[in-house]
Amino acid sequence: MAEIHRRKTPTVKIGQVRVGWEVPVVVQSMTNTDTADAKSTIEQVEALALAGSELVRVTVNNDEAAAAVPEIVEGLDKRGIRVPIIGDFHYNGHLLLKKYPATARALAKYRINPGNVSVGRKNDDNFRTMIECAIENSKPVRIGVNWGSLDQALLTRMMDENSKKAEPEPARDVMMEAMVVSALDSAAAAERYGLGHEMIILSAKVSGVRDLVDVYASLAARCDYPLHLGLTEAGMGSKGLIASTAGLAPLLLAGIGDTIRVSLTPKPNGDRTEEVQAAQQILQSLSIRSFMPQVTSCPGCGRTTSTYFQELAEQIQNYLRTSMPEWRKKYPGVEELKLAVMGCVVNGPGESKHANLGISLPGTFEDPVAPVYVDGKLATTLRGDTIVAEFKDILDRYVESHYGQGAKSSELVGTH
Repeated sequence: MAEIHRRKTPTVKIGQVRVGWEVPVVVQSMTNTDTADAKSTIEQVEALALAGSELVRVTVNNDEAAAAVPEIVEGLDKRGIRVPIIGDFHYNGHLLLKKYPATARALAKYRINPGNVSVGRKNDDNFRTMIECAIENSKPVRIGVNWGSLDQALLTRMMDENSKKAEPEPARDVMMEAMVVSALDSAAAAERYGLGHEMIILSAKVSGVRDLVDVYASLAARCDYPLHLGLTEAGMGSKGLIASTAGLAPLLLAGIGDTIRVSLTPKPNGDRTEEVQAAQQILQSLSIRSFMPQVTSCPGCGRTTSTYFQELAEQIQNYLRTSMPEWRKKYPGVEELKLAVMGCVVNGPGESKHANLGISLPGTFEDPVAPVYVDGKLATTLRGDTIVAEFKDILDRYVESHYGQGAKSSELVGTH
């Protein structure tokens, strides 16, 4: 992987997961079930964890939700799911953590939004109560500022001060600065109340890409706390994916960010795990972490009027995804595997040679043969109606021979 010099931060322990510059960037997600429905929440957390989410956040917004948390954690443990569960609190977190001490113990981390717990005002007892619960239970805290719920007293004061300047700053810049100040002031208050410096993570979530880059660049330059990155309310489908990638990529490449979430709006009854896959793909595309083998495939053009290569690319992609849970256990390093599924002779052979395993399918008017390249060399040529099955067989043998314990690469494939 390409070396990126991440900003140095303390390492925060969240259950069995560590967050900070000494460890890889962590992928996290959040449930959208009613937390009070323990069964549904357990099932969704399990799905997110199996998809690769290393931290999962749940809403804890009322008595029913708070009461269900220990049952959820216990139920996950019985299923062998050890992912740390984070409690997301707003407005009444100080009441719920005190009323349900078992919940305070079961959660691996608390998320506190300073805009919703009175921090910085004349009376910040609510914030202090949550920090004291964290200290009592040895739990880390994410102080998560969000521009949709920014401390209005702080923002009003800073806007007023700005208006009195000879040359006032743009309102947008003042808001970005208010978010940074809110996060830093809240962290300082938490430390005054006794929470350790190494128990704090900060975030400053916005929904604009340029705003995200600017606010985190400023925050990173003014503290050494680990930072959680994410574009809040990123949106649905391609908009959410593209906006999140555009916002996260420059920060991650600059060494900023220790955990990430891609906050996609799912389709009705859609698959929540898509946001986990998106976060993993961002990190893998930037050569920061590897999660599963990558498939390079061409977009198609007038030379590829057949859809065969598209179908093969999709089948191979799905085959990799379904195989990875088992492969990950048996074949260390298999996530680094690179494949190419190409549709004609123009770029097909070249791309195939650059991959560990590549196939160049015939395009329009080309001979109906499919050369297969293994580690840059032509290994065999496939023909007929069994190309898909034969290529999967070659893939399986490559994985076994290159990543299996004691296997020899020379045993890979013969020539057809």
